[in-house]
Amino acid sequence: MQMLNPSLVSTSRPPVMEARRWIEGVSFPPERPLLNLSQAAPVDPPPEPLRRAMAEAALNQPDAHLYGPVLGRDALRQAVARDWSHAYGATIRPEEVAITQGCNQAFCAAITLLAAPGDEVILPLPWYFNHKMWLDMQGVRTVGLHCGADMLPDPGAAARLITDRTRAIVLVSPNNPSGAEYPAELMRAFHDLARSRGIALIVDETYRDFDSREGAPHDLFTDPDWGETLIHLYSFSKAYRLTGHRVGALIASPDRMIEIEKFLDTVAICAGQIGQIGAAWGMANMKEWLAGERAEILARRRAMAEGMAGLDGWRVKGCGAYFAWAEHPYDMTSPDLARMLVHKAGLLLLPGTMFMPDGDAEGARHVRIAFANADVSGIAALVQRLQAFRP
Repeated sequence: MQMLNPSLVSTSRPPVMEARRWIEGVSFPPERPLLNLSQAAPVDPPPEPLRRAMAEAALNQPDAHLYGPVLGRDALRQAVARDWSHAYGATIRPEEVAITQGCNQAFCAAITLLAAPGDEVILPLPWYFNHKMWLDMQGVRTVGLHCGADMLPDPGAAARLITDRTRAIVLVSPNNPSGAEYPAELMRAFHDLARSRGIALIVDETYRDFDSREGAPHDLFTDPDWGETLIHLYSFSKAYRLTGHRVGALIASPDRMIEIEKFLDTVAICAGQIGQIGAAWGMANMKEWLAGERAEILARRRAMAEGMAGLDGWRVKGCGAYFAWAEHPYDMTSPDLARMLVHKAGLLLLPGTMFMPDGDAEGARHVRIAFANADVSGIAALVQRLQAFRP
């Protein structure tokens, strides 16, 4: 039999797809329909004005159907540079912006830029599983950094993990899967650590639009030499419900962008034109709508925190953006619990083992609840079902 790439074969299967297989063939009664709390993505289409703008482009802009610039359409790169400069109180230039096929591709590009097989990258635990999967595929060793009870990583602990093979530290804030929002001073401490050790700091801010804090979440872009250390990642999928159009962004120094362009040209040539047009239109025309979306997510966050606080034995460790990271009270592993909840409670959520190294006891004790697609009444139903659940 033909040999396969061992790095790919040893990579875990996609967790969300695995969870979907748990509900195949399962019937859910009308009075207790399935509550799908497994995936951190909107299931509704973009709002109608945005869909109309994209349809208009599809009908009337010939270049919407052609290859575009590898690093993205000029209008979108300029819009990102302008809005990010305003948001972070800094100067970010269009040539420091690349548009990618979603934020996952932005992460893949950043890692390919920085690390070779045998190198190491530090990920706080629990990690975002697609980050771990890409590192595994590339033969890059993932070094897990356990977070404290507040779900915040410790720069001092990270410093002790750095070796001569370490190429980057990755931070996701607001975090997937814990929901934790990293304080600005913590981000600065990690930046200073990375700079002092000659490694990169990759900051994934996919869920930035749903941060509960006002103003810039950090001041890293205000450094005139930020490009020597920082690589920033972003997704338009969550803000404008463009998940199927795959539009993300990567911000890095012009020198690094030369190498990023090689990667993007090879794997995709360019991000989809209609999605890019939609993202730029959304940025220009949907600020009030996005503010309403943020308010709704923050209301769900409050409902989740308050509801879970009343459940005996459950302990929410982190709650923010689309997520709650919760410790369960049962004498069973989180994968067993997650499968049982499908059948006994009509709930689909992900076990903590999908976000932790194999054998790590913390994974077996925790679950991730993604409430992006559960409104306040849906969250109340979740709490009621968990209250009534008996193993």
